[in-house]
Parts: sequence; C-alpha cells; structure tokens
Amino acid sequence: MGVTDKLNELVERKERLELGGGADKIAKQHEAGKMTARERLNLLFDANSFVEVDAFVETRSIEFDMQKKKVPGDGVVTGYGSVNGRLVFVSSQDFTVIGGSLGEMHAKKITKVMDMAMKMGAPFISINDSGGARIEEGIDALSGFGDIFFRNTLASGVIPQISVIMGPCAGGAVYSPAITDFVFMVEKTSQMFITGPQVIKAVTGEDVTFEKLGGADTHNSISGVAHFKSADEKECIEQIKRLLSFLPENNLCDAPVYQSADDMNRISEEISDIIPEGTNKPYDMKEIITRVVDNGDFLEIQKHFAQNIIIGFARMNGSTVGIIANQPSVMAGSLDVNSSDKGARFVRFCDAFNIPVITFTDVPGYLPGVGQEHSGVIRHGAKLLYAFSEATVPKINVIVRKAYGGAYIAMNSKHLGADMVFAWPTAEIAVMGPDGAANIIFRKEIADAEDPVAARNSKIEEYRNKFSNPYIAASRGYVDDVIEPATTRIRLISSLEMLSSKRENRPSKKHGNIPL
Repeated sequence: MGVTDKLNELVERKERLELGGGADKIAKQHEAGKMTARERLNLLFDANSFVEVDAFVETRSIEFDMQKKKVPGDGVVTGYGSVNGRLVFVSSQDFTVIGGSLGEMHAKKITKVMDMAMKMGAPFISINDSGGARIEEGIDALSGFGDIFFRNTLASGVIPQISVIMGPCAGGAVYSPAITDFVFMVEKTSQMFITGPQVIKAVTGEDVTFEKLGGADTHNSISGVAHFKSADEKECIEQIKRLLSFLPENNLCDAPVYQSADDMNRISEEISDIIPEGTNKPYDMKEIITRVVDNGDFLEIQKHFAQNIIIGFARMNGSTVGIIANQPSVMAGSLDVNSSDKGARFVRFCDAFNIPVITFTDVPGYLPGVGQEHSGVIRHGAKLLYAFSEATVPKINVIVRKAYGGAYIAMNSKHLGADMVFAWPTAEIAVMGPDGAANIIFRKEIADAEDPVAARNSKIEEYRNKFSNPYIAASRGYVDDVIEPATTRIRLISSLEMLSSKRENRPSKKHGNIPL
C-alpha cells in the first residue's frame, strides 16, 4: 500500500468517525430535538479550534459479542480547543454510538482529557448524553465511573468543572455532575436520576414520568442539583460560554478583566427609591444589584431554586465578583435549609477561584417552623457561617435593611471576617425585630398599662429608634461606614481596589470538617 493509499485510508476512517452511529441514528437524535456530540462541540468551540484526542479508541471487551459492536470512538468524543480564545478541555458522549454507554475505554478517554486539563490548568466540560453504564462490560464500566469521580474530586477547587446534561444521565453517571461546579440542563430533553421510573414503580409503587422525576424543571427548582436550564441546546451552549467569561482558568490565576464602559464613579440616585417606607414591605433585591454592577449585567445562578437567596456573577470596573443577596420578595428574605446550602456552596466556589464576594443583606432571620428544625436548619445554616468564615478572598457586605440575630452574623458579617461592611441609613441591625423585642423587654410595662395596645406600639417605636438603625453597630466598629445608597457602586469599587492585594493566613491543617 503506497503513501497515497494510506492517506486515503486515513481520510475514509475520519469520515466514518464523523458519522458516529450512522445516518439513521443521527436522524433519530435530531428528531428527539438533540444535536450530535460533534455538532455540540462545533457550536461550543471557536471555529476550527477543536482538536480531537483518542478518536480511534474502541472497546477491548469481547463478552456478550461486544467485539461485533466495536466502533471507533467508543461512544464519546474527547479533546480540547478554545472558547472565546481560552483553552478548554471537553468530553462529549455520543448517543448514536452504543447509546453513549460508558465502558472501560470510553472512561479512559474521559479521564485522559481530565488529566490533561489538570496539567494545563484549564476548565473541563463534560457533555452527558448516555444510556449509563455499559452492562456488557460489567465491573470495568463501574471502575470507569469510579476513576472519573476520583478525578472530579481531585480537580475540585483547582480547575472549573462544568457538566452539561443533554440527554439521559442515570444511575452512577449522575455523581460526576453532582461533584462538579455547575450543571446545565435542557428542557424536555435532559433527565437525571439514580433510579428510573420503572424501578421506582416496582419498588415503591409510585408512578412518575421521566420529566417529573428528573427533568430540567425538577432539578432547577426542587432538588437544586442543576444551576441553569435552557429552552434548547443552542441556548444552553451560549449560557456556558457566558459563564466561562466570568471564570479564571484555574485556582492560581484571576478571572479575565474586561474594559468597562460603565463609569466607576457613577452615582445611582434612583437606588434610594427601591426600599419601601414600610420595613415589612417586599421589594426586588435584583433591582439594587443591577444598578450597582457594570452595565446592569448580572448572571444569576440557580435562579429557580431557593429563591429567597440570590447568587451569581457580575463585574465591577471590569473584574469578576460573586454576589450573594437576600431576596425580600420571597419568604421575606429569610434563610432556610436550601438557601443556606445554595449560598454556602457558591461562597466556597468563589473562594477557591479567587473571586471577591459581595453580599447585599436584608434578612429577618432563619425561617421558623417544625419542618425546618426537623430538616436540620441548624446544620444547614451553619454551612453558610462556615463558608464565609473559611473564605479568604476579599469579602464586602452591604447591609441594606434588616440584619437580625444569627442571620445577621451568617450574612458575611464583620464577626466572620468581612473586610468591609457598609450599611445604608435604612439598615436595622439588632438581635431581633422591634415587635418581638418590645414584647420581651417591655412585657411587664405593656401588661400593666391601661391601654396595652397603645403601650406596645409606643415601646416598639422606642426600641426601633434606639436599636433598629446602623449606628450602634457602627459605634462598635462592626460597620465600617454608613453610606448614601447612591454611592454604593463607588464605595464597592474603591474597596475592591484596596483589597486586591489582600493576603490572609489560616491555621495549617489537612482540611476542615464543614457541617455537610
């Protein structure tokens, strides 16, 4: 065979690879509203930048006639390329090839690019579209899952890890996304579950659809497993690119800085009008966030889950910041089991990747109730305290209105190591709200009064005037300054610049024991 023949053979082999499981299976994939593994990569990476690794790998198994199913690629496309000019590694399961099932060599392809991502210090994206473990390969398939989980854990906090669910992701396969930093899902075509509807029906008698059990809506709004949901795969990939623009390549560098057209000295006069006159009236905290950050651009994360707390990325003078804020329009902004988990995990991500944290506080306390206590709100609430205390990145807090009791401490207070704490004049920093405090402190006076209702109202007002303000905390140094709301953006950017050289040492230890 001459050189020309060998080159022709290579071209033919590559063309067969491009076809994956064949035209019929590609057509079925499209009919299901899904792109193929390679189409997804073409959309994700900059034009002509994707470099495939291990294209010719195939299964070594011969059990159950697997030698007849030998297909180059073994059901997954792996490699690297650039996304908006920055290096990213990827694995993309190919449902048209053996159902995208994970076998020994399939897993080895994935772990190879994971290892490369770690060596190069670049983000790793895993696109999941698979029938699960390849049953024919038995323990070798399970071994492959374990190898991936182990690397996910080693990479955690070193490189950003993103999981994209673009089809089924079941059984052991779900644990890799659960370990990674961010999970994307697509409406109607993505599902995640440990046991499927048929098994659940057989074991518990419960009837449930695939979508209700583990669809994008379920994991974005009920379980909190996922962080983003999209109407289709194209929108999902655009969201991934947007998220990557806020993130550093690894834990040893900073996120990219962009030229900002938004004046760093911009005054926002209208921001003062967002807070209602009545202290118990709701408002949308996002209106404050978008008026403070660059160009009003805020990428909210887990927007459908635990909506009483807001988390996401924005930029201040071109640099990435992580934002955590109470949402007074949902459950009065109180903290509970789910919001504590959501906030704590986000703080730890920001801390791992050198992203400063800004909090906007308006919290009346932890949500009371038997259900919350029995669900372990003590343990879950402690995660938020732990995460803020542990974090050594620049930490800035803006107390907008209420900051009561243990929830005041938990929301990035000075006592947990906040570098700068600002308060608006509308801030109320106290052990509890005026109503409850007056009932306890002035119980006897109210009971003995001729008009208990009038006496109670008078005492509530007395407590509010004395304690429900930012000045007591400021007099103790727990608040660094009481600021005009209109100047919030200026003060935050100034503080971030001052804190850019922050270094903080912590006791030497293997790791702490967060109250999981």
